[in-house]
Amino acid sequence: MKAHYQKYQLIFKRPSGTSRGVLHRKESFFIRIDKDGKTGYGEAALFRGLSADDMPDYEQKLQWTIENINLPETELLNQLKDYSSILFGLEQALGSLKSVKPHLLYPSPFTEGKTSIPINGLVWMGKKTFMLQQIKDKIAQGFRVIKLKIGAIDFQDELDLLKYIRREFSPEEIEIRVDANGAFHPKEALEKLKHLSEYRIHSIEQPIRQGQVEEMAQLCRETPIPIALDEELIGYAYDFDKISLLEKIRPQYIILKPALHGGFIGTDSWIDVAEKLQIGWWITSALESNIGLNAIAQFTAKKQVEIPQGLGTGGLFVNNFESPLYIKEGALHFQPGEELQFPDF
Repeated sequence: MKAHYQKYQLIFKRPSGTSRGVLHRKESFFIRIDKDGKTGYGEAALFRGLSADDMPDYEQKLQWTIENINLPETELLNQLKDYSSILFGLEQALGSLKSVKPHLLYPSPFTEGKTSIPINGLVWMGKKTFMLQQIKDKIAQGFRVIKLKIGAIDFQDELDLLKYIRREFSPEEIEIRVDANGAFHPKEALEKLKHLSEYRIHSIEQPIRQGQVEEMAQLCRETPIPIALDEELIGYAYDFDKISLLEKIRPQYIILKPALHGGFIGTDSWIDVAEKLQIGWWITSALESNIGLNAIAQFTAKKQVEIPQGLGTGGLFVNNFESPLYIKEGALHFQPGEELQFPDF
């Protein structure tokens, strides 16, 4: 086998706001493996400033992976435990190489166009009027689960947006999820959760910054809204550490991003741990291109999920790749006759 990689800058159609700042570009890396006239592709979806593997030697490790591509697969993957996004990209590329078609990693009724994956409609941070327009657009597009990024504008304005949704739609009609990306201070978090609970919220993601285990555990015990851990899970590569973390915090849910949480191997491991502890879970994307999103969607579909997932970010970029994925009536679908475009390198 021979392998190569290429750096790629995904450009947002419009700047996208989170509590960590406004995103204009998203760096990613593509892996290509060639063997016996076949080619496999994967996306090493590094998330600068968030990924545990955002380290100075990242590209050196990626180059090492390329140069050692003929090592036994289990050894290669084990060597990448601390480089989640490279592991994620390599899993895709190897699966793509072995597949009948390079974009069919996990064939299922989903890839045959027979089933779909329910997803939430994501509302990005911005001025109140902009967020309100997004909410109206998502509802008009048929979404029945709306996820709002919160924590960057005035809290009362955010409550007003929730009040608007609840004035127009009951919880049975529209499910509301919110994502604070760690924006709340531990001392104010419980009070804010009480205000949010008035609008019958499904869940809140990462209300306080990751790494405050005792504070998060207490919040999960006292919260009036189910709490979902997200960033909190980044950097945990071994099962005993995952068990220890979830036993201490006891969240109501965990949210899994394969690029950040150990690839598909790591995601399966987190799911096993969570289910043993009776903790709910769902899978979401981490601003991958359609190449990474295609792989995550197929992986998720094999789980036969019923709870809405977070896989709707494929349309954010100007320079994305043509894909068989499309969104209709609040669900992600796969068009069997369409091919996935891959970068030429």
